[in-house]
Amino acid sequence: MALDERTGRTEGTQRQTALVCGASSGIGRVTAVALAQDGWNLVLVARAPESLHDTARECSVAGAETLVALADVGDRARVDAAFQAGISRFGRLTAVINSVAAVAYGRFQDIPAEIFDRAITTNLLGTANVARAALRHFADHGGGRLVITGSLLGKIAVPFMSPYVTGKWGVHGLARILQIEARQTPGVEVTLISPGSINTPAYSQAANYAGRQGRPPPPVDPPEKVARAILDALKSPQRDRSVGIANHIVVFGFRALPAVFDALVTPLMKLAGLSRSSIEATSGTVLDPQPRGDAAHGVWNRFGRRTGVPWTPAPEAAPDPIGDGALAATGLANDTVEAANAFDATPGPPTTATPTWTPPRTPTPTATPTPTPTPTPGASS
Repeated sequence: MALDERTGRTEGTQRQTALVCGASSGIGRVTAVALAQDGWNLVLVARAPESLHDTARECSVAGAETLVALADVGDRARVDAAFQAGISRFGRLTAVINSVAAVAYGRFQDIPAEIFDRAITTNLLGTANVARAALRHFADHGGGRLVITGSLLGKIAVPFMSPYVTGKWGVHGLARILQIEARQTPGVEVTLISPGSINTPAYSQAANYAGRQGRPPPPVDPPEKVARAILDALKSPQRDRSVGIANHIVVFGFRALPAVFDALVTPLMKLAGLSRSSIEATSGTVLDPQPRGDAAHGVWNRFGRRTGVPWTPAPEAAPDPIGDGALAATGLANDTVEAANAFDATPGPPTTATPTWTPPRTPTPTATPTPTPTPTPGASS
């Protein structure tokens, strides 16, 4: 058989399928494209149809068959439906990657409770929802590989990022439990990826109640480095893959010299983790997707300096826990994801234009909510 020059695989070889959560931006988007280039078919999952369609087009150019499924990982029913859509299309999912993250800046007491809770739901409960669906599928199909994107901030503590740090600590604990339990399930492998500072849009898309824009402290790595670690984990699983040259040093300082670490971390965070640019209070992408800000890369160089103007969400008067945005974020304003909400982006012949599709209809809420009063005012994915 001849060799396919695009994928490096022998023609006629069946492609494996991976489901990628968080494929609309940052690490998830870059990983999806890398998987497509490596010969995988893909189920792409995120909240924003526009951005997912962009990712699907990039993957299709690399030769992958793709399926777009709209889902908020914090909604268990939507996650299960997205998995079912992928299984119905491809039959078996060999790998599942979760890289979804919600980031919020500000002192703990200044971050609205709704934002804190929603970030925890996305980062921790969302990971649990994806892992549960993946492990059930693997158990029924003879195994598979689950890759969970954690963070350096799941191993240390920093100020002004309490929702993200708390959620990632939970993610690391969950990943270790799943690894231990997977020893009793033949063929199932679970790998935790722990990135440090990565050049993604997550910092500019974050909810922010700190008054200053967030940024990645140096040294900053490109998301392609994390994608390579994820692909390596699919080929050779291991307990934890750290991405970032300074990660081990920082973790050592946190564990071995806690008093010194605590004294230095706040001034260092103000210096390297928050920019000098001011920003009004905003819920960012925590409650609702912001597809205009989705991209594979951010605007930061290796030293944490801006190389362009980051997109930032519009300021909001106050997060509304019972309004349209919160209902959509929790899945209450839309029907559960069904096959009609999964869009086949399989490429046609080379001369065929990129397939287009219409995003699912969003029903009008049945009641007009009453806004709540305005509260007093490092992410890697």
